[in-house]
Amino acid sequence: MKNRKALYLLLGANAISHFAQGISMLAIPWYFAKHLGASSTFALIYSIATFITLFWGLYAGTLIDRFPRKNIFISISAVSAVVLLSISSLGFLNGTIPMFWIAFVFCFTLFNYNIHYPTLYAFGQEITEKKNYSKTNSLLEVMGQSINVFSGAMAVLLIEGIETSLLGYTINISPWPIHHIFLMDGITYLIAMGLIYFIQYIPTEKSNISTEKISIRLKQGFSYLKKRPLLFHFGNASYTVFIFVLISTHLLWPIYIDQHLGASGNIYAITKIHYAIGALIAGFFVSLIFRKKNTVYSIIVLMLMALVSFSVLAISKHIIVLFALALLVGIANAGIRIQRITYLFNHIPNHIIGRTNSVFQSINILLRSIFIGLFSLAFFSEGSNIIWAIVIAALAIIVSLIPLIWNYNKLKNLTTSD
Repeated sequence: MKNRKALYLLLGANAISHFAQGISMLAIPWYFAKHLGASSTFALIYSIATFITLFWGLYAGTLIDRFPRKNIFISISAVSAVVLLSISSLGFLNGTIPMFWIAFVFCFTLFNYNIHYPTLYAFGQEITEKKNYSKTNSLLEVMGQSINVFSGAMAVLLIEGIETSLLGYTINISPWPIHHIFLMDGITYLIAMGLIYFIQYIPTEKSNISTEKISIRLKQGFSYLKKRPLLFHFGNASYTVFIFVLISTHLLWPIYIDQHLGASGNIYAITKIHYAIGALIAGFFVSLIFRKKNTVYSIIVLMLMALVSFSVLAISKHIIVLFALALLVGIANAGIRIQRITYLFNHIPNHIIGRTNSVFQSINILLRSIFIGLFSLAFFSEGSNIIWAIVIAALAIIVSLIPLIWNYNKLKNLTTSD
């Protein structure tokens, strides 16, 4: 691989910032659900923030195609560090952080996701030869989910604390105040920015940087997919599991664990660890398992796995079952992400990938905001009513599977689009 060192630095920077970010994004939903008793309020905030990212996501995709990906990474790391460290300082000065600013950190991180991950994958594509796309995507997923496992384990300790004995020694870790978690998050962004600064690489393909207006570039993304309806349907249908995994991680699982299972924050964090382990397994083995099958076939199989997992979760009330299904959902979602991105990389040129991803992102965000808004109703926070949100997730996956199965042969034989 021509840019091996550059890729490793990119992975390292992403891993470091993602570690503390993962803890923050576990701590905030649980803080609202358990400590503030405000699950519905959090869901409403989440819904509004998700809808706003619709417009930001469109703009972010054009930035990815317009400016050097390295410069984008440095910029978002710098801004993120300033935001997290500033809000953390409020906690150190006042002893606590108002709910508004905690919600702001969550919303800001959502906005960050909408430029961070598209830039990450576009940068990975830019420094990777076409024959290595699948390996690079698997490596990105493996590294990301390895950090998720680690951050989930740390979240167990930091959100609820721990008091136990090991080999005759007493281990007592007090829960961290949330502003301490934000401080750690902010520092990791600074470290990531330093690593990205030292990335040197030679693009595997000549970059075609457009200087056209943002509005024109957005139209290009829609126009490209309008002429290729199969790609449009594939890109959206294969995104469905990801939609409900995000909603589950940040909204459904905290309520499910607190209201339906009556369990603690440790169970929430351990559930995320099982999910991350599943995603890690997918990163290592999904390409190997489906090496003799095409990517469309593998995505359909993995979506069926996610469908079964959500369906069983809706009728279960056992923590062990939750852990097992979180593992399967992790395998399914990460596997779909790897295969989906590989398929799109092989069918969409690098110079327009950011613009087409903006279209998919926008539809994804719009659907997420609608479903989160629906789940913000007080009904879903009462008793075990959260299981009906999980039933809705299963039904949505069924609806998304239909166009993939119907157009299977056409998608399998689709030639590369120029």
